[in-house]
Amino acid sequence: MKNIISIILISTIFSSVSFAGGPWPQPKGKGYFKLSEWWTVFDQHFTDQGLIDPNVTTGIFNTSLYAEFGITNRLTAQFNGALLSRNYMNNLRSNTTKDIIVAGEAINSLGDIDLGLKYGLTKPGARIPISLSVILGLPTGTPVAGELNNLQTGDGEFNQMIQLDAGRGFSIGKTPAYISAYTGFNNRTKDFSEEIRYGAEFGIGLVNQKFWLATKLNVVESLKNGATAESITSTSIFANNSEFSSIGVEANVFVTKKIGVSVGAAGAFRGEIIAAAPSYSVGVFYDMTK
Repeated sequence: MKNIISIILISTIFSSVSFAGGPWPQPKGKGYFKLSEWWTVFDQHFTDQGLIDPNVTTGIFNTSLYAEFGITNRLTAQFNGALLSRNYMNNLRSNTTKDIIVAGEAINSLGDIDLGLKYGLTKPGARIPISLSVILGLPTGTPVAGELNNLQTGDGEFNQMIQLDAGRGFSIGKTPAYISAYTGFNNRTKDFSEEIRYGAEFGIGLVNQKFWLATKLNVVESLKNGATAESITSTSIFANNSEFSSIGVEANVFVTKKIGVSVGAAGAFRGEIIAAAPSYSVGVFYDMTK
């Protein structure tokens, strides 16, 4: 019941929609803003051996804001935070008597917040843009809650990630498209294991670029140098020594020139100490560059 949901949350935090993120800094004075709801509910998880075991039904719902704003044409400020996070667990019942062994609980609070700066290593308009980002994970969420200390909206640790992005925009016939890839190193504190992260994204613009469809691959490889689950207080939100490979899809539709809606889903096809269930998201965005 502990340490089993970090996969989808990590995927959501570090893969923004197709119009933001990637190696493309925002133009000076322009930005991209997205308010979204993300959730997952699961009753099974990957073990530390990569097998799947059952657990009491657990869910998390995050109301999040993602924002990018161009300080200069090559330097972009980033914000990504769960403004409201709800984590709950259903009643744990005996398989034989159906009596309640542990009563269900829930917590509602602020989640963790990421602050970042992205710098374009290549000049705007480069054929293959490359950027470098520094992202700071602030422990603004609640690290311990509930009778069994197994509810939380943050892991309580301050982490720092360096990420390198590269990509290219191109056309398939007359249809615009793009591809990008990233790799990064995440340094974590309080006995959480460091991580190597990498992934790729492909997107295509349809209906005169009013409809964008993207698919994303995200991988986290743990260095396995963190404290064991038994020696660190954790819950069903953030795990230690976890790793995963996930695939996701996202559709973005402009309803006006600058405002649109998005829907997405993602899930892990390989993992250790993570949730074995898909996640979903819906949101609205405002793109100042259009």
